[in-house]
Amino acid sequence: MPSISNEEIEKEVMKLHQAVYEKFEYEMRYIRPPKGEFNERTLKKCLELGYKTVMWSFAYCDWDEKKQPSIEEGKKMVIENFHPGEIILLHSNSKTNSEILETIIKEARNQGYEFKSLDEFK
Repeated sequence: MPSISNEEIEKEVMKLHQAVYEKFEYEMRYIRPPKGEFNERTLKKCLELGYKTVMWSFAYCDWDEKKQPSIEEGKKMVIENFHPGEIILLHSNSKTNSEILETIIKEARNQGYEFKSLDEFK
């Protein structure tokens, strides 16, 4: 986002907002900067558009469809990094993530973790 203008940020964010609303009838209130790249200007612009910027506290190399970790590697990486207050970033284009998500959720719950929406942390 730092490499594009405020006008482009607004256009892209509002286009995403509209697509999410049309598909899920959900009004977005939070935004995660692509690749985690931001600066004061982009944070300010997103805030002006009504969004709170939220970052993740765990991510792993799952975005490259040509370099997917194995199912066992993915499970191990995510589960070994569980921590209180964690926000896990899992990319939706990852075939591995779709295979391990159920296991990750069950294991997190087995370890006593709960899943909450960001709204519950206000």
